[in-house]
Amino acid sequence: MNLPNRITLLRVILIPAFLFIYLAQPFGEIANAWIALVFFVIAALTDALDGYLARKLGQVTNFGKLMDPLADKLLVCSALIAFTATGSLPAWAVIVLISREFYISGLRQLALEQKIVVAASFSAKLKTISQIVLIIYFLLPYPFTFFFHEYIALGLIIITTIISVYSAAEYTLENKTIFNS
Repeated sequence: MNLPNRITLLRVILIPAFLFIYLAQPFGEIANAWIALVFFVIAALTDALDGYLARKLGQVTNFGKLMDPLADKLLVCSALIAFTATGSLPAWAVIVLISREFYISGLRQLALEQKIVVAASFSAKLKTISQIVLIIYFLLPYPFTFFFHEYIALGLIIITTIISVYSAAEYTLENKTIFNS
């Protein structure tokens, strides 16, 4: 168990802690918001850190190849589902965003069976950034959200959804040979 893999596991461990703070609200509204935000940001930062360290230290493992993207999906999907549970985020957006994650995971599995590596595209990285920005915005405590909060929130939802759908379409078009076998 190398350092990058431990960092990936830390991200997985932070997910239930983040969810507990966000959903159970044990400390009071503002404190919970800040603590949940800190947990999420730390978990999101571990995503960049574990991959960077694995490449830099030459410690890329099969465990890391599997768990890193899975941990990312668990973190983002958990936050999106929690937002739906609290009524902060509309279910239609969460369904689209999570469906894209399952679809791309299936596409990668098909590619893997054919010994094809599907690298992360620029639009996929942009999708991840937009999801993280969306989640962070929704985690901000009320006094720190902006005027016209509803419009900014809706704009972030629409932008993230469009980027996610575009990314899925791009993956499909760039890897259409996978579907032929």
